[in-house]
Amino acid sequence: MVHSTSRPEAKVLVVSDRVAAGVSQDSSGRALADCLNKAGFSVVDRQVVADGIDSVAEALIRMAQNFAGLLITTGGTGFSPRDLTPEATLRVLEREAPGMAETMRQANPPLGGLSRGRAGTVGGCLILNVPGSVAGATESLGAVLGILPHALGLLAGSHDGHK
Repeated sequence: MVHSTSRPEAKVLVVSDRVAAGVSQDSSGRALADCLNKAGFSVVDRQVVADGIDSVAEALIRMAQNFAGLLITTGGTGFSPRDLTPEATLRVLEREAPGMAETMRQANPPLGGLSRGRAGTVGGCLILNVPGSVAGATESLGAVLGILPHALGLLAGSHDGHK
């Protein structure tokens, strides 16, 4: 439960060679932004980056800098050779949140088991990796949506409910 009148902020990073090259449209990033807006988040930034450890890590660092909120990536979590979002995310994270990653994987059977996405924090930012398909992305987000305000509050130093 959010006790503040301000909306939590979120950023969306689409990881896709094809979208970055302009040969495909971004569907999953748009779907995530819609879900987040409906859930009361303010989506303050949406970016696209090509697959790859360096490109994704650099984008995550840039987007997380001085940001307290949710940063969700979509794409690059599978088994193809260019699916390197989890490796890039591990390069950036200060602390992992494996329970959140597992909860997201379980929300999309049976294909969720193919997602290698990570979850964790850097500074005041919570980073979540979700699959690149619209269904995989939105179902994964939906699995943790209810706990995100509490997680972000704890990350910001709130101790509500921890008396």
